Amino acid sequence: MAYDVIAILKKVGAVLTDDHFVYTSGKHGSVYINKDAVYPHTEETSKIGQMFAGKFKDMDIDVVAAPALGGIILSQWTAYHLSKLKNKEILGVYTEKTPEKNQIFTRGYDRLVKGKNVLVIEDLTTTGGSVKKVVDSVREAGGNVVAVCVMVNRDPKNVTSSTVGAPFSSLGELLADAVDEGACELCQKGVPVNTTVGHGKKFMEEHKK
Repeated sequence: MAYDVIAILKKVGAVLTDDHFVYTSGKHGSVYINKDAVYPHTEETSKIGQMFAGKFKDMDIDVVAAPALGGIILSQWTAYHLSKLKNKEILGVYTEKTPEKNQIFTRGYDRLVKGKNVLVIEDLTTTGGSVKKVVDSVREAGGNVVAVCVMVNRDPKNVTSSTVGAPFSSLGELLADAVDEGACELCQKGVPVNTTVGHGKKFMEEHKK
């Protein structure tokens, strides 16, 4: 059964538009995907895992890896559905962010990817930085990255196989212009920053300092 990932996200109210958002990357924009709004809905999250699994069911994959936090949930569901499709156990693991903002394997998960074929997945890409760090960590641990896939690519022009460093694709695309604070027209117009989602609250707190 085919699902539309953008339709699923819209159904749970995860796609927000016409507002002033600060993204994880620190850049600003008017479109926000509140990925955290989908994870409490297990049926919808399972469907997204099915979409990842269905896309890669014909590839030789042993492990699904993703960056924490949201990637933990996606890697579990994707590995679960891949295991059923391929009739063998596929492991779901994740990397964790270091104080230096790297993504590394802890908890002994590096041993689980060593010598294995790994599918790297992520929920969203704005710059592709996080998923690239996971790719690097898989390789450092001795794993083979067979493919990288994200739930939604927000910048398909700039986030590509060459920037990520591995064969790259997405389940869906939702263009969201991300600009630096200095070039943000919303800031210049005095449009209030949304402090409910994203890094808006942190951004405003830092500006007060």
